[in-house]
Amino acid sequence: MKIKAVIQYLEQLAPLDLQESYDNAGLIVGHADQEITKVLISLDCTEEVVQEAIEKGCNLIISHHPIVFKGLKKFNGKNYVERTVIKAIENKIALYAIHTNLDNVIGGVNSKIADKLGLVNQAILESKPNVLRKMVVFVPRSHVEEVRTALFEAGAGQIGKHYDQCSFNTAGYGSFRPLAGSAPTIGEIGTQERVEETRIEVIYTRSIERKLLLALYEAHPYEEVAYDLFDLQNTATAIGAGMIGNLAEPMDEREFLAYLKENLKLNVIRHTALLGKKVSRVAVCGGAGGFLLGAAKRSGADFFVTADYKYHEFFDAEGEIVIADTGHFESEQFTQELLYDIITKKFPNFATLTTEIDTNPIKYYS
Repeated sequence: MKIKAVIQYLEQLAPLDLQESYDNAGLIVGHADQEITKVLISLDCTEEVVQEAIEKGCNLIISHHPIVFKGLKKFNGKNYVERTVIKAIENKIALYAIHTNLDNVIGGVNSKIADKLGLVNQAILESKPNVLRKMVVFVPRSHVEEVRTALFEAGAGQIGKHYDQCSFNTAGYGSFRPLAGSAPTIGEIGTQERVEETRIEVIYTRSIERKLLLALYEAHPYEEVAYDLFDLQNTATAIGAGMIGNLAEPMDEREFLAYLKENLKLNVIRHTALLGKKVSRVAVCGGAGGFLLGAAKRSGADFFVTADYKYHEFFDAEGEIVIADTGHFESEQFTQELLYDIITKKFPNFATLTTEIDTNPIKYYS
């Protein structure tokens, strides 16, 4: 089994183009064609985690946070980022990060948090814009099923999380005249042809466009394929940041804080003033989720569970919602469990381990 097999599967679930502009997810160190010995999963990639991989015979580390966020100009070991990268290269250990792209999909980081809290009727809190596109292609009747099937197999036709293989089909006819040098599938050079065709329309995400076009060219019988690509203003309801859901049963606010502390294994929760009402609807975002406060309010959430809030940002609750800051590491710690389950279910033929190192740089004194 090669590293690229794992990467390709992970990027089917969380395509790289769903990561945020500041991010650096993907294969950071190593070769995709390298054979896997064992995989080590960690929230962060540090020198200690690389050493653990060496000792356990792992040559692929999959972390949530990228060790490299911006360009490195020198590799002389002057900081932990350079030392970690150098150590990985020296020991032929590949480093892969799956970060905000895993945040932005159903079944990702925020779904895991929502599951830990037992939230039902889960949905994306804020859909990611400019994700959807539409393909319109014109196909002779004899090849409609073949082309449509190829588009579906490439990932087109998914609407929401409960419907796939969606298309709209319109009957009509196409006209064309093959010129000298052409090799027409139908018709003769120099003669205008009219062919009964079907207009197939499918929606897809930008991340699969290249794959979709390759599938189209492979399945379509024409020498020159007529198709159109359109940007859509529609939101992709299965792609975006944060999650919203409901508790199975309403709780008092203090009861919910205790429930939150227990289920997310927290040392401490920083929160805004309690509002004296029942908690039924909860919004969550792993890591620094302050940018989703407006969406949490609009969704009708009673609590917004996230991390990395600054002092003055807590005032933005405005008595409309309770902000609960659980800590960055704490909010994302179950990502290790998530990745372990994803990988072992798909690839049971090599060892996958989770780190025994607590990479949280924040300690608590009490």
